[in-house]
Amino acid sequence: MPEDPDRARPRADLGSAALSRRVETIMAIAALVLLVVGCVVVLRPFFSALLWAMILTYSTWPAYAWLERRLQHRPSLAALIMTGLLALAFILPLILVATTLTDAATALADSLRQLLGRGPPPPDWVARLPLVGPELSASWRELASNTSEFAAFVQPYLANARAWAFGAGIAMGNAALELSLSVFAAFFLYRDGMHVIERIRTIGQRIVGDNVHHLLLVTSSTIRGVVYGTVGGAMAQGVLAALGFWLAEVPGALFLGSLTFLFGLVPGGPPLIWIAVTLWLVSVDRIGWALFMTLWGFFGISGVDNLIKPYLISRESQMPLLVVFLGVLGGALAFGFIGIFLGPTLLGVAYALLVDWSTGERGRHRAAAPSPPGDPAAPRN
Repeated sequence: MPEDPDRARPRADLGSAALSRRVETIMAIAALVLLVVGCVVVLRPFFSALLWAMILTYSTWPAYAWLERRLQHRPSLAALIMTGLLALAFILPLILVATTLTDAATALADSLRQLLGRGPPPPDWVARLPLVGPELSASWRELASNTSEFAAFVQPYLANARAWAFGAGIAMGNAALELSLSVFAAFFLYRDGMHVIERIRTIGQRIVGDNVHHLLLVTSSTIRGVVYGTVGGAMAQGVLAALGFWLAEVPGALFLGSLTFLFGLVPGGPPLIWIAVTLWLVSVDRIGWALFMTLWGFFGISGVDNLIKPYLISRESQMPLLVVFLGVLGGALAFGFIGIFLGPTLLGVAYALLVDWSTGERGRHRAAAPSPPGDPAAPRN
């Protein structure tokens, strides 16, 4: 018996409507993907600066919250003062160091160029070295007396040293420009930070449920711990370096101490400064102070970082120190300098998820990492 055309028509309409909805869903997803890709392309040059702004804002949020209360809850004024303090603390030293490095490179190149006409004689202590001292001193004097041979010997090192100094100055200038953008973005993050955190909390709750509060606390404590540990360790290294350079009567001890602080933000950076100072002390025949600087640099400047950084990081973060260490080194290798802070944060969140999943107790660690007053990641009642 043939099918009634009136009954077949609704089925066709339903199939057409389902197909239309499917097409609309696919088009909506495609438009959303294109929108996300477009936003990533537009913001990609600023990712590093925005990450820096988030890290700086998050790690200094308790100070901002205290200042806002002192200013009778005027967020814009408090944000302006905090961004000014950030600029003084980070941007101004970088600009000064970059300018000084560029000037020092020019002065060093001029001084070495003058020495090319007359090679410097070897210090007296070279001849007193056991076994190789006399031969080394004689070869040095012969090289110094032959100006053309001396110039050919020194010229490659002179070019490399000058290029390195100019490159370091340019890199620090770029870092100052990036930090300037970060400080500019930090103003808006300070002012509107609570609204941003609420949006993140709402989105995270839809994705991972109530555990989002615990993950935000883990993220905030990890960021604070790494920032406090890195900056605190670098400050201790800078102070000890300046003290050692002053005791050894090294010219520009304060500047070299500030440079050690900046290099202390990078793993393995401070030895580049105190080893160079030690070699300079050896070159001017101050062997006793060179030995002192070697011991002071190894056990004092570089050693204090191994004590202060783990202590400050472990105070804020409940992660095992091995996870933090691997996060710092792996993050730096994968993402550059920003990875020093990004690596431990990623591992910290992953570690918290792994612990929660393996124990089946989502909120078990929440009480172990209390948030400080004014922390925007603290759960709201």
